[in-house]
Amino acid sequence: MRLYEVLLLLLSAGLLVLIMFFRYSKRMPLFLVSVTGTLVLIIHLAFEGFRVQLLFPYCMILVSLVVSVYGLLRKKAARKFSRFISVPLFSITVLSLILTAGVMYLFPVFQLPEPTGKLEVGTQTFHFIDTGREELFGETVGSPRELMVQVWYPAQNTSGRPVPFIPESAKVLKEEPMSHTIGIPRIFMNYLKYIPSHSYDNAEVSNSSPTYPLIVLNHGFGSSKIYQTSQAENLASHGYIVASIDHTYSTFATVFPDGRTTAMRTDDEQVGDKEYRDTVGKMWTDDISFTLDQLEQINAGYISSGLKGRMNLDRVGAFGHSFGGAASYDSANDPRIKVGIDLDGALYRYDQAPVTKPFLFMFSERTFDLYNKVREHYVYTDEELEAMGATREQFEEAVTEVDTQVGHFKYVAQHGGQILYVENTEHYNFADLQFITPLLRQFQLAGKIKPVRSTALVNAYVLDFFDKYLMDKNGSLLKGPSSEYPEVKFVTSLFAEEEQDTNK
Repeated sequence: MRLYEVLLLLLSAGLLVLIMFFRYSKRMPLFLVSVTGTLVLIIHLAFEGFRVQLLFPYCMILVSLVVSVYGLLRKKAARKFSRFISVPLFSITVLSLILTAGVMYLFPVFQLPEPTGKLEVGTQTFHFIDTGREELFGETVGSPRELMVQVWYPAQNTSGRPVPFIPESAKVLKEEPMSHTIGIPRIFMNYLKYIPSHSYDNAEVSNSSPTYPLIVLNHGFGSSKIYQTSQAENLASHGYIVASIDHTYSTFATVFPDGRTTAMRTDDEQVGDKEYRDTVGKMWTDDISFTLDQLEQINAGYISSGLKGRMNLDRVGAFGHSFGGAASYDSANDPRIKVGIDLDGALYRYDQAPVTKPFLFMFSERTFDLYNKVREHYVYTDEELEAMGATREQFEEAVTEVDTQVGHFKYVAQHGGQILYVENTEHYNFADLQFITPLLRQFQLAGKIKPVRSTALVNAYVLDFFDKYLMDKNGSLLKGPSSEYPEVKFVTSLFAEEEQDTNK
């Protein structure tokens, strides 16, 4: 919790004690604490902002101020409440303050991890319209496909305040899919607008290098580019230009320059179907290809930007989380992309030939366990299948598709790629979504590992991989297990030792 949030809770607790136990003899202390609480409330609203989670302390402090002023002006002795009123009132107030403190803990105004590089970070956002493709989903079916792409880059001479973590918070936070993603009421999500990033809008591009390698970043299905912010900022601070795509109609909200906001219109219930998944996947892969086309236009000066001539288009990588990781793998067939990373993403269009370029798969512990059991041809018991909610026929059909994906992992492992997993992680430990609430652990969406720790190690391995292949550095972390990051397990050899199977 932030400073003034803590003070408001402490002052509310102090007021409760004064009101319930000293109301008749300590009128002046009650007045002074109420005035102090009101001043803290004003400062809190001015500098930290309104939070619906603190509505009870707000009301309690203001009511106490009115009661204390009235008590000082009143000449008669204060009226005593019977125990039938005071005891329930005291109990309800205590419970309300405890609940408030609990909600504040569960929905903290967190800080994104500081980038670990020496360079400052700038950001620009672009609106791209692909007149060569028709939109397949949402309200604009048949119209040209539109994308919003946010670019992070090394900067210098920054000034002012960093841009918010959610730049268009007024529009983004009102979208129901934003809260639906993690099953939290929308009203509790408004606090996210107070979280800053570490990036400066339209900052001057750093002159520390004439050009910088380019990386295309892709969010997860139904997520948003904002949830990969710390990864983008960290790479930019180390000398990369990172272009993060909002894949329209597959995000909880995408805001366009004219004020339009699109929400999630691809079907998360159908995405398990291979044909539907491949259709959406191809659209994402084409988004990446088109974005690279537009970035080439920016680099050549045909689209106005301070990034003109600053991208090294001979050194391009792609990575992403979940469906975005699969998109990065599929897009690696583009000759412009040299290397890629998939963070805990199941593949699509896996009936195509495997990728032959350097590639890193980094899985959560649960995902690795699933793939490893398929690799080992593990036979599930009827009880295990019942717990999964699947019949043996349904499961065997799914395993056939997963086994095809495992064939890709084998090929990558046998041809210079890497496969890792991270202990005590779940799916959202590879995105900034893990910072929003510790409740994610209860739903097995985030693991036991602390968000700061998982972010640090994922960022370290992502940076090390791109440094090795795009900056010709040592790639020390990729050489084997590290005492600095013992949670990261190297399992490349498990897949590489299998009989080569390249085209299932």
